[in-house]
Formats: sequence, C-alpha cells, structure tokens
Amino acid sequence: MPPHAVPVTLTAAGRKTLKERARGAKTPHRDRVRAQIVLAAARGHPNARIAAGLGVTVDMVRKWRGRFAAHGLGGLKDRPRPGRPRQISELDRAAVVALACQLPAVTGVPLAHWTGPELAAELAARGLARPMSPSSVRRILAEHPVKPWQYQSWIYPRDPYFEARAKVIVDLYQGIYQGQPLGAGDRILSFDAKPQINARRRRHPTRPAAPGRPVRYEHEYKRQGSLTLLAGLDVHTGQVFAATPRTTGIRPFMDLAAQVMTRPEYNNAARVFVIVDNGSDHRGQSAITRLAKAHPNAIMIHTPVHASWLNQIEIFFSVIQKKVVTPNDFDSLGQLSRTLLGFTDRYNQTARPFSWKFTASDLHDLMDRITRHQQQQALQDQPLPEAA
Repeated sequence: MPPHAVPVTLTAAGRKTLKERARGAKTPHRDRVRAQIVLAAARGHPNARIAAGLGVTVDMVRKWRGRFAAHGLGGLKDRPRPGRPRQISELDRAAVVALACQLPAVTGVPLAHWTGPELAAELAARGLARPMSPSSVRRILAEHPVKPWQYQSWIYPRDPYFEARAKVIVDLYQGIYQGQPLGAGDRILSFDAKPQINARRRRHPTRPAAPGRPVRYEHEYKRQGSLTLLAGLDVHTGQVFAATPRTTGIRPFMDLAAQVMTRPEYNNAARVFVIVDNGSDHRGQSAITRLAKAHPNAIMIHTPVHASWLNQIEIFFSVIQKKVVTPNDFDSLGQLSRTLLGFTDRYNQTARPFSWKFTASDLHDLMDRITRHQQQQALQDQPLPEAA
C-alpha cells in the first residue's frame, strides 16, 4: 500500500454492516459503492486498484476512505448542504395547502378533484399566492402530505342489526354458533356469483413475453357475450365448486347448491351453514325456507347489507379476476367457461382454507370507531348558534 493511502481497520460489527450494504438489493447505489470502497481499503488494496475495480475515480476512493478513517460509519453519510433559500413564502405555502384541502365544488370550480396544474391556475386566478409552477405545488403538498388527486370511497353500515348479523358469520369462521362450538360433522359453505364476465376476442393474436418486453394484448376487441361464475367455497377445506350459467337466478343457485349438497360429506353432515349475501337469487326468508326444504340440514346465513367482504368466496373471486379474467382475451363463451372451470379444478388441486383473522372482537372495535366517527361528524354538521 502506498504511503499516502490512509490505513483502514474494521471491527467485526463494522465489517458486517458494510457487507450488508454492499450486498443489499435495496441499498442505494452510492451507499453500496462507498461500502465497497471501505471494504477493499480494509483489505489493504491501493486506491488506484480500488478505483479501477469499481469503475470510479481515484479521488472518490481517497475521499470516502479518508472520511471513514476519520469518522467511522458516520463519515459515509453526505454532509448537510445549505442549498438555495426558499423562494416561496410560508404564507403562499399555507394558501396552497388550504385550497388543496377544499373540495373544488365548494370553491365553485367545476372539477371532481384537484390536480397540480389546476391548483396552480386557481391560486393565480384568485390571487391567493404568487404564481408558481405545478411542480412547486406538488412539492409543497408532498411536505404535509396532501394528495387531493387521490380519492377513495366509503360507506356507513345502514343495517340497524349490522354487528349482530356480522358476528354470526365471524363466529362461524372461529368455530362457534349461537355461543356453542361447532360439532365435528358441521360444515360451512360460502356461496356467491360473479356476474357479467365478458368474453372479448382481440382483433389480433396476443403476443407472449420476450426479453425486455411484457405480454402484449391488442387494444381492440369484439364482444362474444358474457356469463356468470357461480361458486361455493368450503371454508374448512378451501375446495371450490363452480358453474358458469349465462345469468344468475334462483334456479342456477339451487342447481349448484344441489350439486354440492348431494355430495356425501355435506348430505350426511349434521349441519351445513351456507353463507350468502343479499343477492336476488337467495334473498330473505323465502330463500332460507327454499334451501331448507330442499336440504333439511342446510342453514342459510345472510351477510348484512353492504358486507359481502364477510363472504370468503369473494376472496376466490379476486383470485379469478387477477389470474384468469384480466386481461380478457377469449374467442368464445365456451372458451371462457372452460377456462374458468379449468382454473377451478387446478385451484382445487392445491386448495387450502383462507387464513381468516377478523374476529368478533375486531368487529366490535370497528363498529365502535364508526360510531364515534358518526358522532363527531354529526357535531361538525350542526349549525352554529345565532348571535343574540
């Protein structure tokens, strides 16, 4: 080692940390290079050799070698930089955030939501702040953070017995019904329909993936019709039973229920709990009576309104959507049906029950938070008292 090269020694802990940085897949490139420089220096390599091996300059090697020798791991961090003073005042910044936190409709602007350019234009038009670029607006909002161009929907449960009805289902998933453990012969089925699955035949053949290129689908297509995926899930085994009728209705639902309930493991079960939502083909007391008449050991349990997420078959439908339906490219309804049923058979070969962790206690906490939020919203919506 030439005499001008600063000697570097490492402790066991320091060496381990630097090796993790040098090999980490998510380590920033600059931190990886600095770690590699120090590790090579600790092995006694000269600066020129390290620079040649890493493809950097000798001055860069000398810089980080010297900083580590003087300050340890802390010396590998970038030093604070003063930067240019802010050109946008705090008052203007506050005006950006204040406008972004208002709905456009409230301010009289005919927009569904704000974007950076729209905010910049409105601020200038109303004289609320000095003219600034959309990128400046986005940087200001990122500091808080406020993203008015993003949105999400929400809904309050409107079933007055929401918690009580939902608790029946989450208790069943935990092996409890009406306060008592389920028997060894009891089974739980989750039924629902995924309607209006379209078969779209692309104008040109789909092209497979290639190095540096994803699978490519033609944008234009011709509709070949639609069908429904009607499915039932055994909550304990993960097995799925499916049919692909053209439409939903009482008859297709009862036909699939019969297909499942005539199997020995369900026909001979003491009780079979059938969880459904409030779809028209299995809604209300008439559906409960109809199923019990056809299969005396079947007990239909309805989810509360707007609570299809409690029905585990919806998880399977999300798998279908991601793995089969999207993107959509089928020559005919027959091909779509065969693909859906073929995927179900493939899925059943390795099916496992879903790991459901939402309990009655979680449900109670959720309803408690919703109630508190509704109360706070009601207080905010009350009109202010008139001045005497």
